[in-house]
Amino acid sequence: MTQSAPERLPWIADLPGAPRVAPTPRDVVHTDGKAKLYRFRDPAEQEGREKTHAPVLVVPSMINRWYVVDLREGASLMAALSHDRPWETFCLDWGIPEDEDRYVEWDEIVKKLARAIAAVRRITGAPKVSLVGYCMGATLTAIQAALEPHVVAALVDLLGPIDFEHSGRLGTMVDKRWFDAEAVAAAGNVSATQMQSGFLALAPTTSVSKWVGFADRGHEPRSREAFLALETWASDNIPFPAAAYRRYIGELYQQNQLARGEHHVAGKRVDLKRITCPVLAVVAERDAICPPKAATALLDLCGAQVKDVLSVPGGHVGAVVGSRAQKDLYPRMAAWLTEHTRRDPPPASRL
Repeated sequence: MTQSAPERLPWIADLPGAPRVAPTPRDVVHTDGKAKLYRFRDPAEQEGREKTHAPVLVVPSMINRWYVVDLREGASLMAALSHDRPWETFCLDWGIPEDEDRYVEWDEIVKKLARAIAAVRRITGAPKVSLVGYCMGATLTAIQAALEPHVVAALVDLLGPIDFEHSGRLGTMVDKRWFDAEAVAAAGNVSATQMQSGFLALAPTTSVSKWVGFADRGHEPRSREAFLALETWASDNIPFPAAAYRRYIGELYQQNQLARGEHHVAGKRVDLKRITCPVLAVVAERDAICPPKAATALLDLCGAQVKDVLSVPGGHVGAVVGSRAQKDLYPRMAAWLTEHTRRDPPPASRL
């Protein structure tokens, strides 16, 4: 176990008034290539409180930096899920792909998630793990939960697309009639600039309007901290491995294989009906990246008996790190996990 090193951040993090990002204390407990598994510290553990529920593994998107789920003090999903909770809390940092990672396949990414789950089980001794996937991380956790349902205690889809027929403007942008994922990936990893340009195209005036708004509210310390923290993360983009990108866009966005039951990983069909653990779909009212129907489709496609929807205000990122997340998202998600993830008691010994 090693203490995590400070994040390497873009220039905006050095501006006056910029808060510290990724502030919640954590340790690196497992590494897998460029990926790291963080275990978040809970002061309540020092008081000897027993962890009675399945450990929670948060899985962010692999196309953005992980610390959007631990953005700053007062806007941290990781802090909310790790402080004084009846479970141990972990987060998977996918790492930053480099040129040699252009050949990393989609199957390998799913396998890396499986290894992270295995590491959490090994470290905690728990037979099952609760998965909280955000954005693309939710797509991946749903896939892995279908492949190995016996190790998943509960599944939370936090604004992650499952049925890509309802993927909105982003789906329209990569429609196979005018978007060639093979050609894009042929040059190597899809660069951070390429990825960011695509998201900016969804709302072209955002890059101007956000700075206009900052000029109006920048004198307020809390508004300045919130803006600079989010802008630090938004400016800290990373590439997408070319081989994985080709399948992610081609098979999920363009062919909708996951919802159709036609997606395969390592030769095994991903059947969402195999997911029988409690499932929660979190949707945001103004989400342009993952419209609500794209996420709630999981509830229709899975085989769970406990299937709930949590609707929160905001957009795809604001719902998770905005000013209302601490009141609307964090406590309600934690309450749901508390209700549905108590560890099974050990079997009675036979005399």
